[in-house]
Amino acid sequence: MTEALIVIDVQNDFCEGGALAVPGGSDVVAPINRMMEEFSTVILTQDWHPAGHSSFASSHPGRSPMEVIEFPYGPQVLWPDHCIQGSKGAEFHPDLRTDGDLIVRKGFNPAIDSYSAFFENDHATPTGLEGYLRTRGIERLTLVGLALDFCVNFSAVDAAKLGFDVTVRQDLSRAIDADGSHTAALAGMADAGVILA
Repeated sequence: MTEALIVIDVQNDFCEGGALAVPGGSDVVAPINRMMEEFSTVILTQDWHPAGHSSFASSHPGRSPMEVIEFPYGPQVLWPDHCIQGSKGAEFHPDLRTDGDLIVRKGFNPAIDSYSAFFENDHATPTGLEGYLRTRGIERLTLVGLALDFCVNFSAVDAAKLGFDVTVRQDLSRAIDADGSHTAALAGMADAGVILA
């Protein structure tokens, strides 16, 4: 009971045909479903933005998706509008098993983006996931999902900083790889003590 699988953002907008498609995103669905059988605790995260979220390029006239601008909490990538609350794009991939123990929705504060399953991008506002894991006595985490270089990466690094034993399954994750973000994420996770399997 001390180990959990965390499935990060396997949603329509991050899969082929979605607003922010990650190359090969849907390829991870079937193997993640099989892997769920190996864990007594399964947690899913879901990007859940209000329309007009501040991280959307469309909220900043003259700006384009993938530009980086300064927010009060630091650099912020501007994204295409994606995973808008209640939209088809925000739904989990239709083939993904969603019968886990908990679904954590993130990114719903219109002023702060949230890559990590543990904290919003101000690195201070918690999602509540840490408390859930602690009260369940869970110490070891395996992370899979989308996208490896953003939400999986931030979640894994935060979990390691919080003292959890963290493994990221690279074969069950896919990266956006914007301007070398994939390589940088792997190095950052390794530096944080995350096991890259």
